[in-house]
Amino acid sequence: MIAEVDKLTKYYGSFRAVHDVSFGLKEGEIVGLLGPNGAGKSTTILLMLGLISPSSGAVRIFGLNMEQHREDILGRMNFCAPYLTFPGRLTVFENLMVFARLYDVRRPLPKIMELLRLFEIESLKNKPVLLLSSGENTRVGLCKAFLNDPQLLLLDEPTAYLDPQAARLVKRVLLELQQRFGTAILYTSHNMAEVEMMCGRIIFLSRGEILVQGTPLEITRAVLKEERHEPALEEVFFRVTDSTP
Repeated sequence: MIAEVDKLTKYYGSFRAVHDVSFGLKEGEIVGLLGPNGAGKSTTILLMLGLISPSSGAVRIFGLNMEQHREDILGRMNFCAPYLTFPGRLTVFENLMVFARLYDVRRPLPKIMELLRLFEIESLKNKPVLLLSSGENTRVGLCKAFLNDPQLLLLDEPTAYLDPQAARLVKRVLLELQQRFGTAILYTSHNMAEVEMMCGRIIFLSRGEILVQGTPLEITRAVLKEERHEPALEEVFFRVTDSTP
């Protein structure tokens, strides 16, 4: 297993954000982490990044305990989210070069230029980040996420703020890079068609707990309690949300 989450629980005071969550990711697997707002998705990702500590349970990545080997683990994984911010006065290239040095990337210049080309933002190379649109900033974040050829990648709403054409480009590039490097990806999105296309397996959270997990089709059948022949995650999402107090 690339990543193992074992009985993870997180309290904020008396509020239980995540409870007894367990799952794993294998090499090269793309797993969707789904659920309505407040289901515990972002908390789970923050726990996996070691940015917050669990109330109980453990996270092991690359066979290592996050609390004891955080620096080694983070050097081999990466993260992207639309709320990730970069120093606004630095250009796109300067920001990526800073992260390349943090990740000790060999030959950072060609790596940065390759990623800018793949995500079709070469023209933004010398533009200060504060002048970027939200969609452009999202693509810069994705460039950052692949700088160190991560073995594990946590993607929180990676197509947020993108128009349909840019979103299609990003999904294609993500799959190309994932296949090239064998990266395991944990993928959150509220776009159910996107999840059905990208993810081979789904973990569905509700009120901080795993409601169901399996392939998109298995989850569709389990939640809708019908014999379906095609996945219908949007219907699943509405069914779960409508039944959540």
